[in-house]
Amino acid sequence: MSVVHRLTAGWLVDHLSFINQCGYEICDSFAYPGSVTLNTSVTSTGDCHATSTFAATFSSRGDPIPGSAIETEAKTGKTRYVFREEFFDVSKPHIAAAPEEQLWQGCPEVRVFFFHCLLILQKRKRKCVFNQGELDALEYHSKVRKLIWEGTLHLVQEGLKSGFLHHTTAELSCRKNVVPGHIGCGLAELCEMAKQFSAVNESDDQAVCVLDDETSTPEQDLLSCVTENSSNCAKIVVLLGQKYLVPPKSSFLLSDISCLQPLLNYKKKYDVIVIDPPWENKSVKRSNRYSHLSSWQIKQIPVPALAAPNCLVVTWVTNRQKHLRFVKDELYPHWSVKTLAEWHWVKITRAGEFVLPLDSLHKKPYEVLVLGRVQGDVKEVLRKSEDVLPIPEHKLIVSIPCSLHSHKPPLTAVLAEFIKPDVECLELFARNLQPGWTSWGNEVLKFQHTDYFTLLQNE
Repeated sequence: MSVVHRLTAGWLVDHLSFINQCGYEICDSFAYPGSVTLNTSVTSTGDCHATSTFAATFSSRGDPIPGSAIETEAKTGKTRYVFREEFFDVSKPHIAAAPEEQLWQGCPEVRVFFFHCLLILQKRKRKCVFNQGELDALEYHSKVRKLIWEGTLHLVQEGLKSGFLHHTTAELSCRKNVVPGHIGCGLAELCEMAKQFSAVNESDDQAVCVLDDETSTPEQDLLSCVTENSSNCAKIVVLLGQKYLVPPKSSFLLSDISCLQPLLNYKKKYDVIVIDPPWENKSVKRSNRYSHLSSWQIKQIPVPALAAPNCLVVTWVTNRQKHLRFVKDELYPHWSVKTLAEWHWVKITRAGEFVLPLDSLHKKPYEVLVLGRVQGDVKEVLRKSEDVLPIPEHKLIVSIPCSLHSHKPPLTAVLAEFIKPDVECLELFARNLQPGWTSWGNEVLKFQHTDYFTLLQNE
């Protein structure tokens, strides 16, 4: 399970475990030699007859079910992929906290935080010591720091007791998280190319590309239609010579915000929509490494057209108070979404320390999630609310973060008790895929690249 411990404060989550439970298993006996003939194609994998709840599961040995089609084949193996563990090998904080700020020392009083701020003030030479944005951030942090400190401490203590976390990092590896340079293979640039393709018609047939067993898939289809893997096994998509894993029971649209029509043509209404917008900020503008959207552009995302009645909307927000206010005061009202709660994702090391000092004025070891529900027909909302717990305020999701930029922890397991089973789920601005979810973004396959995985061969 991706949830290691659940307490009143929130959840201790194993992100790596979640990825490896997604069913990245290829049935070699059903591969068709010579099927990959174009720049963009699909390596088929057939049905593995694996049992599936929300994510496909498999036996530890990867054995086929007796009597299945696989059993009649010759003794061919299955190929299984697991995510590279070194990307979660965060054994030391990025910046160590001062001794009095260590998590193990118990919760220091708030005066320690403000004393730390005064020291920073004395070192700064400019007349205007803090701008308004910094003052707003300090005020917000003073309200949530005790909640984050104490809740994280309780979850870390449970993790240490169970052995999931390790108090000492001496035995932990110090492998470098080297990312091969060719992984950044221009998905966003491909989406720009796709604008030159002819527009997709309104018909359902042309809005969906199903990954089947025998046919190669032209790149125009992958870039202009929602692509589905409806089988119980993973499949491999080859795009411009690069291989990407598509988990079972998942679908995706690789496009930018100007080419969302195929997602609307897909004609699904979603009960959960998770959004991780590319927020505009000074460092992003300076680096020019990442695309970003203005607040006005984010408001144009057609969430009302995609949302089912009583849809749960979850938005990732940076620690800039400007963005948090925008989501709660402008974006959600624009989409007819009522704000219900703020949760926090807290990043820790394998030893249970904050990856950054909690009171750092530069970056915090936490990010904010704003949860809300679409407001609609009262009767429909009441019907959909039956047997579903209300969204609680101030929950923590504590996890060892992936060292890859903006690889967020999965929300499937932590949201399970607040939504009905077998609901339709959508992630916007996604960079990876999940079983049971539709994902959209101009880098939606980024972390599905096979070079992020280790290949295992089962007998």
